[in-house]
Amino acid sequence: MEFLPEFFFSAWMGRPAWVWVGFLVIVAALMILDLGIMHKPGKVIDVRESIVMCAFYTALGLAFAAVIYWIYSQPMSAESIDGQFAGLSDHKRAMMAAQLYVTGYLVELSLSMDNVFVISLIFGYFHIPRQHQHRVLFWGIIGVILFRAALIGVGAALISQFSWVMSVFGVFLVYAGVKMMRASEDHNPDIANNPVLRYIRGHFPVTHDLHGESFFIRQTDPKTGRMLSYMTPLFLALVMVELADVVFAVDSVPAIFAITPDSYLVYTSNIFAILGLRSLYFTLAAMVHRFHYMKYALALILVLIGAKILVAELGGLHLPNWVSLAATVGLLAGGIGYSLLKTRAAEKAASL
Repeated sequence: MEFLPEFFFSAWMGRPAWVWVGFLVIVAALMILDLGIMHKPGKVIDVRESIVMCAFYTALGLAFAAVIYWIYSQPMSAESIDGQFAGLSDHKRAMMAAQLYVTGYLVELSLSMDNVFVISLIFGYFHIPRQHQHRVLFWGIIGVILFRAALIGVGAALISQFSWVMSVFGVFLVYAGVKMMRASEDHNPDIANNPVLRYIRGHFPVTHDLHGESFFIRQTDPKTGRMLSYMTPLFLALVMVELADVVFAVDSVPAIFAITPDSYLVYTSNIFAILGLRSLYFTLAAMVHRFHYMKYALALILVLIGAKILVAELGGLHLPNWVSLAATVGLLAGGIGYSLLKTRAAEKAASL
C-alpha cells in the first residue's frame, strides 16, 4: 500500500485510517445503490424485494468477516495490539478477530429485532404509508452511522481510561436482560406523550398532513400570513426512529463492547447488522406478531454476555470466544423457532 498517502496510516481509535475510510466508502456505495438505483421515490417495497435485499446485506455482512481476517492478519505495531490479541500469531489474531466480528454482528442483529416492532408502531402512529417508509429508514441509517460512531468512540475512550467500566457494562447488561424478561407483554411505548415529540410540536410549526416524501415544506402561517418552513409528519417519524435507535443502542453497544473492546470490530459489526435488519423491515413488520417470545431469547443474550464480563473481570475466568458465538446463535435460533411454533399453534386454535 505504498501508493497511499502517509495520512491513511495514522491511527484512528487503534486502527489505521485506511481501514476506516475503506469501510465508510463501502457503506456510502451501498447507500447510493440503495436510494439512487434500487429504490425510486414512492416505490412500495414488497416482501420478496425485502427478503432479497436482506439476503444481499446479510451475505455482505458475513463476507466482511473475510476482510476482517485479512486486515488483522497484517503485521501490527505493538501499540495497536490490545490485550485480546496480545501474544498471538498473525493467523490466530486474524481468526480471533473474524470470530469476534461475527459474534458482534449476530448480537447486534438479534438485539435490534425489537427495534423493528417499535419502528412499525411509529409508522402506524404517524400513518406513514408503505411507499414513504423506505425514505425514513434510509435517512435513519445515516443517523445510525453518525450516532454509533460517536457512541462507540466515547465507549472506547472510557474503557481505555478506566478498567472498571467493563464491570459497569456487565452489571448493566444483566440488569437490562432481567428487566426485559420481566416487562409486561402488552407494554408499548407511548409515542404521543414522548417528551421530545411534545417539545417539537409545541415549539415548531408542524403540518397535520403528509406532503409526499418531503420532510419540510414552505407554506403560509395562518396567524401571521408569513411564509414559514413546516415540519411534516414524515420528519417527525424520522426523529422518533432515530430516538428509538438511541434507546436500543444503550443496550446493544455495551453488549458488543463486552465481546470485544476493539472499536473497529464493534462499529463494523453494528453497521452491517443494522443495514441487514432495516432491509428486512418490510418482511418482519408484516409478521412481527409471530416473534412474540423473542424477547426472552434477547433477554438471555444480554444476561449471558453481562455475566461473561463479570466472571472475567471479577473472577478472572475468561471463557473462550466461541462460547459467546455458540450461545448467541443457539438462543437466537431457539427464540425464533419457539416463537414461530407457539404462534402458529395459537393461530390454528383461534381458527377452529
